[in-house]
Amino acid sequence: MQQLQKENRIMKGIGGFYYVQTPSGPVECRAKGIFRKRGISPLAGDLVRLESEGGGTVIADILPRKNFFVRPPVANLDLLFVVAATVEPAPNFLVLDKMCAIALDKGVTPVLVATKTDLASADSFSQVYARSGIEVLLAGQDEDAALARMRELIAGRLCAFTGNSGVGKSTLLNRLLPGLRQETAGISKKLGRGRHTTREVELFEAFGGLVADTPGFSSLDMERANVILKENLQFCFPEFEPLLNQCRFTGCSHRREKDCAVRRAVEQGLIHPRRYENYLTMYENASAIKEWEQNG
Repeated sequence: MQQLQKENRIMKGIGGFYYVQTPSGPVECRAKGIFRKRGISPLAGDLVRLESEGGGTVIADILPRKNFFVRPPVANLDLLFVVAATVEPAPNFLVLDKMCAIALDKGVTPVLVATKTDLASADSFSQVYARSGIEVLLAGQDEDAALARMRELIAGRLCAFTGNSGVGKSTLLNRLLPGLRQETAGISKKLGRGRHTTREVELFEAFGGLVADTPGFSSLDMERANVILKENLQFCFPEFEPLLNQCRFTGCSHRREKDCAVRRAVEQGLIHPRRYENYLTMYENASAIKEWEQNG
């Protein structure tokens, strides 16, 4: 199991105050003014260097980040659980592929969690992602096994959850971390601030890792704030990677080019057609964004 560095890590930031876990315990502090001048904001998940100033403690430096998200505002994420229901609401595979691609684009491992599998079959999840390289967990019919695997994955990692309203994300989190709400209330009391007055991220220790509680953030929030360049999109579909050097043309977009190894794999059933169709849709969207930026 990998070791996750927790010392001098920002666990929460709100109203200009930051709650930092240190070797001697939690510390509430502010950030030096230099960050504001540089247009940089410390984020939950950041590893920081602290200094004493004016009788208090300040964040003096932010150590190099592995990655960061604008929404939800979190840094150094290792793993993202993408939660979707088999029914009510029905899964939107384009949205799921977008969330997984955003994670992979930032060096984060995505894991799909299918909920309500006791109400409707999860066969579509298993079929679409069987060759994708993305792990799928089934919560509902065999929830104990899914929760056990989630605990294994959280160990040694900084993790977050995303999922649209109604998919059962809150229920899943409550079963995985039954003490989360009580711990949340306790920390908010220490900070002296209301927890639900902002959309800030808060980190909690769990199973040897850290879990980011991200209230109020949906898949749409993530998509709008974390754009993938069209030339990077092919690397966000793990099943494409072994084929990328087999295309006839360098810089193949895997859409209409001759002798494209990716298209051939789709025809041979090695890549699920729904995944490929979603890639094409995402590519067109990324192209439109780039053209808009150039012409805007």
